Amino acid sequence: MIEHRMWRLVLAFLLFVAAAAPLHAEPYFAVMTGQKCAACHVNQTGGGKRTQFGNIFAQSQLSARAPAKMWDGTVMEYLAIGGNLRGTASGVDSDEADDTFEFDLDEALIYLEVPLLADRLTLYVDEQVGPTTLNREAFALLRFPDANAYLKVGKMFLPFGLRLEDDSEFIRQVPGINYTTPDDGLEAGVDIDQWTLQLALTNGTAGGAESNRGKQWSALASWTQARWRLGASANNNAGDDSRTMYGAFAGLKTGPVSWLGELDFISDDSLGTDGRDQWTSFVEANWWIRKGHNLKLTYGWFDPDDDVDEDERARYSLVYEYFPFAFVQLRAGVRSNDGIPQNDAQNADLAFIQLHAYF
Repeated sequence: MIEHRMWRLVLAFLLFVAAAAPLHAEPYFAVMTGQKCAACHVNQTGGGKRTQFGNIFAQSQLSARAPAKMWDGTVMEYLAIGGNLRGTASGVDSDEADDTFEFDLDEALIYLEVPLLADRLTLYVDEQVGPTTLNREAFALLRFPDANAYLKVGKMFLPFGLRLEDDSEFIRQVPGINYTTPDDGLEAGVDIDQWTLQLALTNGTAGGAESNRGKQWSALASWTQARWRLGASANNNAGDDSRTMYGAFAGLKTGPVSWLGELDFISDDSLGTDGRDQWTSFVEANWWIRKGHNLKLTYGWFDPDDDVDEDERARYSLVYEYFPFAFVQLRAGVRSNDGIPQNDAQNADLAFIQLHAYF
């Protein structure tokens, strides 16, 4: 049965690649270039609108064919814009349930950057306009160049671990810090030489109404070198059912291959009678075959209860990414799930093609 399913996965992958050919800034780009997140993104912790450098890099270095004229996102002196749109065709193969095939609009995002004072004060908005409307981020960013520091106030994504684009990965889904759970509060950070330090204090309600005096704090520290990086993060959400998390992550460049890894521990008092300890891990390898072409391999692991044996889950993915020209990425891949035998959904296989347009 396992060999039969693997052959179906391989065949599905080859068919998808043959039919199409494939995102948006991901942590492996930072490892590949030796840059920090803030080099390519207005948000100091990564994700969202690209800086002028990030826009030029995406067009000149990622795309198989660079445009004759570059777009840097600037509309006028005090306004810059950006956006992302992703549409996916996917099929799910299950042993017990009926197989499915569907088309989805994954996201349509608009970014607005208003640089009121050069290198000092910026207003920033990240708005999802489809398939549903959602304000993801809205904050004022104050920079202190002399101290290599900044302060953010408003709604923001929290600093914790690798900011992968795929929120369904265990290291994004289980800790609950991802693109669907921004929070209201403030964040301070410093960026000195190879060091990046960030600390956020927020309500801990994922953007919802606050009902108590307890607060959530998140911290991240990373050390970046040209070919490798190391980092650690921590989070505590206070309250009657507190949640504490610790994580470590790393990146390494070995020739044309960029590696990412993360390990997280979560202690959640809200799960079960006496709380629950959980573990998640993630490994990713990106082979930059040539300009515009990347092959991605990922492995994710999740232990939902440290006190229970043989309840672990695993995911394996093989994805081909192609940047044919500026502002477009095509993506095709397969994902195999391995969970407890009694749960068919935890053992379903996925194949997909995705179009990603960005600017």
